[in-house]
This record gives sequence, C-alpha cells and structure tokens, in this order.
Amino acid sequence: MAAALATVLALTGLTTAPATAQSTRTVIGERYVPTIWVDPDGCEHWVMDDGAEGFMTPHVRRDGTPVCRRGALCGTMPADQFFATDSYRISSEGQARLRQFFQETGANGYIITGHTDSRASDAYNLRLSVNRANSVARVGRATGARIVDVRGYGERDPRVPNTSAANMAQNRRVEIICVN
Repeated sequence: MAAALATVLALTGLTTAPATAQSTRTVIGERYVPTIWVDPDGCEHWVMDDGAEGFMTPHVRRDGTPVCRRGALCGTMPADQFFATDSYRISSEGQARLRQFFQETGANGYIITGHTDSRASDAYNLRLSVNRANSVARVGRATGARIVDVRGYGERDPRVPNTSAANMAQNRRVEIICVN
C-alpha cells in the first residue's frame, strides 16, 4: 500500500511533507508597519509588525471596552427641546440656538452623537438617533463648523437608567463633543 501511494504521488508531482511544513504559509507582499494612531473617539491604537493590534489605554469599562479621551463634552441638547416626538426635524428656535452655539464655541471640530430612551425597538431608536445627530450636524456645517463625525447610539448609552419619565427625558439627547 505504501509503495502504491508513493507511485501515485510521484506521478502527480505531490510530495508527502511533514504536517508542520504543510500548515506553514507565507504571504508575499503583506507587510505590517508598526504604527500608532488615534481614532475619532480619541482611542489610541497600536499595530505591531506581525499584524497584532490593540489599544494603548490602560483604562477599560466592565465589558472590556477602552475608555478613551474623546474630547470635551461641550454641549448637551435635550432632544425634547429641539425635536418633536418621533421626529428629527429641528424647530426654527432650536436651529437658531444651535447656530449661536456653533458660532460661539469655536472648537477645531465637533463629534455629534445622538441618543434615545428605550421605549421603541432598538433598530428604530438607532435610526432616530442617527437622524437627529445628522440634523444637528447639518446646522453646524451651515455655520462653517467642522463636523468630524456623526454617530447614533440609540438607547445603548443611557445617561441614567430608563426607569422613569424624568430619566427617559435625560436620555433623549444629542451630545456635542468639542475636539481641539
């Protein structure tokens, strides 16, 4: 049987290399340059020459996600004062207050994040929070502000537990983070 296998392998051009040699693979042209960069959240990342990547911050939350330097929270807009229920259209008074905010703050850039309470489905809340953050970002861009990023977190980042009407009102918000 071994002789027959050797004959078949010889005729087909295959060899019987050890299992360790067969599992080793070299990819030509793939090269990792050791580097460090900062993402829009302010998280510092590193990558080593073997392609391993990680976070540089030593501080993590209970779930293991890093706590990064996001910039200073320079404005919180209670959604109830700017938007009607289930809407992402900003009132004219709200637009005027936002224009004034962007003109007076004078940051180098802004990250706009939208948040909701937990009353609707996760998908609906996520979409609503993105739409509300984009509405605020449009007003900022119209004033000449540099909008670095726009994000919607839906109900995923509550300020307080959604256990009462007052708490839910605090969670319906758009936060503006100043990047200097």
